[in-house]
Amino acid sequence: MRIESPPWMNECVLTIGNFDGVHLGHRSLIEMLLAMASRRGLPSVVLTFDPPPLKLLRPDTAPKPLTWNHRRESLLKKLGVDHVHFFPTTRDLLNHSPKEFFERILIQQLHVQGMVEGPNFRFGKDRAGDVQTLRALCTQANVELEIAEPKTVGQRLVSSTQIREWIEQGDLQAANEYLFEPYRIAGVVGHGAARGRTLGFPTANIENIEVLIPKHGVYAARVTGPVELAGIPVALHIGPNPTFGENASKVEAHLLDFQGDLYGSVLELEILCSVRGVQKFQSKEELLDQLGRDIATVRSIAGG
Repeated sequence: MRIESPPWMNECVLTIGNFDGVHLGHRSLIEMLLAMASRRGLPSVVLTFDPPPLKLLRPDTAPKPLTWNHRRESLLKKLGVDHVHFFPTTRDLLNHSPKEFFERILIQQLHVQGMVEGPNFRFGKDRAGDVQTLRALCTQANVELEIAEPKTVGQRLVSSTQIREWIEQGDLQAANEYLFEPYRIAGVVGHGAARGRTLGFPTANIENIEVLIPKHGVYAARVTGPVELAGIPVALHIGPNPTFGENASKVEAHLLDFQGDLYGSVLELEILCSVRGVQKFQSKEELLDQLGRDIATVRSIAGG
C-alpha cells in the first residue's frame, strides 16, 4: 500500500498509536517526542488511524471512541505536536508484516529519523511486532528509538481502558483526572418531545454522538461549542424518562439561563461530574422540585 507523504513530512520524528482520549500517559509520551524533535531539529508527528484497526478487524467488539478525529487532533496539537496524520486504515495496510510496515511505510515513504513509543506498542499483521521488534528494526535503519515509561497516578496505571470503564460507570470526575482536558461529547440538536419546554426546563436533544456516552444519569456539564455559547453551564440528562413512561435512552441538555433555537446546530459539551442517577418521580411537582435542586448543583459546579 502506498501512503502519500504530505509535503512537510520529508524527515520527521514520530509516534504511532490511537491516542484515544489523549490522557496523561499520552502527554508524557508526547513530551518525549517533542524533546527528540527539538534535539534533532525535525518536525514532531503523530500517526494515528482512521478508522481504528479494531473497527475493521472486529467491528462488533470495537469499543466506542473517547474522542472524534478533529478533537483528537486538536488536543495533540495543544500538547505541541507539529502534525497529526491519519492513516487510511485498509485491509492491505493491516496485512503488512512488522518489517514490511516499518520499511515500506516508515522508512521508504515517511523517512522517519526517530520514534517514541509506549512499552505495550504493537504493530504489523496480527499485532506480531512489539517494542523489541521495533528496537531491532530501528537499530538496523539507524533510527533513534525511545520507549516511554508507563504513566501512573497514585498506584493506578493511566490508560484509555481505565478511563472508558469510569465513563461507563458514570464516574466522570475520576475519568477527567486522567484526561488532558475534561471529557467531551458532541452531536446534532434534533427534535425531542418538547416536554422540557412545557415544564419550564427546555432541553436540547443531542443526536448522532460518535463517542462513548456515559452511564444513565444527570451530569454537570459546560458548553464548549459553538463558540458563542461557550461556558454556559448545562444540566445534562442521559437515559430514559421513566416518570413519563418513556424507555428510550436520550441525551438531553438544559442550558442554564439560555433561550434560543439550537435545532440543527452541533452542540459540544464537556462533562464535569455526576449529579445523580435517573429517577422515576411520583408527580410533576416532585420532578420539578428535583430539577430545581439539580440546577442549583450544576451552578455550583459549572458556574453561571
